[in-house]
Amino acid sequence: QVQLVESGGGLVQAGDSLRLSCAASGGTFSGYAMGWFRQAPEKEREFVADIRWSTTYYADSVKGRFTISRDNAKNTVYLQMNSLKPEDTAVYYCAAGWRRANKLSDVVYWGKGTLVTVSS
Repeated sequence: QVQLVESGGGLVQAGDSLRLSCAASGGTFSGYAMGWFRQAPEKEREFVADIRWSTTYYADSVKGRFTISRDNAKNTVYLQMNSLKPEDTAVYYCAAGWRRANKLSDVVYWGKGTLVTVSS
């Protein structure tokens, strides 16, 4: 059983940057694809980014602004978010999957989420 704990959310202004972290425990971190999803109020949870070994994938809405990375020595995955927009406001969830983590059906473990609010 893998536990995922997100941190780093908060209230920022449009154009600001924020870095989310997700610390994993209870499993072999390097063996999982890790991803980030988000869910805005009254919307469905959506894919943001994932990383499989060193290969990264991004949703079109965040491409060029967000960067996902991982530190296997620290069992941690990060999401660097730059040029934030009000439409990025959501609860951000860390996710782990066996070979990928870019679809809801891929995810085997979820974190509880961290709220990011971007004011205009």
